[in-house]
Amino acid sequence: MVKSTRLALAVLTGLLVPPAFAQDLPKLTIYTYDGFAAEWGPGPALKAGFEATCGCTVNWVAADSSIGTLRRVQIEGASTEADIIVGLDTAIAGDARATGLFADHGLTLTGLTLPGEWTDAQFVPFDYAHFAMMYDTDTMKTPPKSFEELIALPDSVKITIQDPRSSTPGFGLVLWIKAAYGDRAQEIWQGLKPHILTVTRDWSESYDLFLSGEADMTLSYTTSPSYHIIEDGDETIKAALFSEGHYPQIEVAGVLKSSDQQELAKQFLAYLVSADGQQIIPHTNWMFPVIDLGDGLDPAFAALPQPEKTLGFTDAEIAAHSREWIDEMLAAIQ
Repeated sequence: MVKSTRLALAVLTGLLVPPAFAQDLPKLTIYTYDGFAAEWGPGPALKAGFEATCGCTVNWVAADSSIGTLRRVQIEGASTEADIIVGLDTAIAGDARATGLFADHGLTLTGLTLPGEWTDAQFVPFDYAHFAMMYDTDTMKTPPKSFEELIALPDSVKITIQDPRSSTPGFGLVLWIKAAYGDRAQEIWQGLKPHILTVTRDWSESYDLFLSGEADMTLSYTTSPSYHIIEDGDETIKAALFSEGHYPQIEVAGVLKSSDQQELAKQFLAYLVSADGQQIIPHTNWMFPVIDLGDGLDPAFAALPQPEKTLGFTDAEIAAHSREWIDEMLAAIQ
């Protein structure tokens, strides 16, 4: 998930081949979320890098969210122009797999640096981070160390979160609290209610409210401070680590069965997890790469504190209960 807030609109990249020849090359159409395709996101550099070797053109088509890309493909079905979707995550991968629209990737994925082993046959991971509540050390000297400590703070301490029906981080928070507290999840949501300044449609709106000082904390990622350190030289924005553990977001890409560019699409997925492709991710999407880049990873990432405990659900558990858990959250905070 792109962490830059300097640009609000996605800018789709132009073809890097002369117009007279572009029409003669095979075209790979990739659906993604708007931040990924923006000029400050990973899209342009991934396009340039892959086109330099594939003898093809890459066409990014952006939706307002990764959930939006899936819903669009579901509506279009086998007639979709998309060859690949980039930017789904493991929380909605089960939903995506259940559509029957995705092909096996056929890649051998070994040596990945992820929270847990990767065995998915349809989806290829390309970055990850844990969800976390961000705070500013200039205004919050002692951050809470759990959701219960956050709830115990004065009601004047405000947070911004995202709607789980439109935002993958918003859904991630629902999973995080449910995984951490189980049957007590509704109690935690009720305790958070006085602290919630607003529930926004997407991540960027709630993060902007936090950066502008409207909120004391906001839902984001353990990797978010890297953007501020590297781009702004600002080390005051930090992720609060909670004792109950944190839920990870792993972003994935998958090939559509309906694509007439199956081999080319799988070549792109292989490029996405190669050293060249992964080198692009940290400084444009502000997430951890899924392979060990060694000295190629900025020290600012390596220095980020990480959770001691990773929480999780299976695809089957999410598929069976996601609607119930979202309804529980919405009922508790209304």
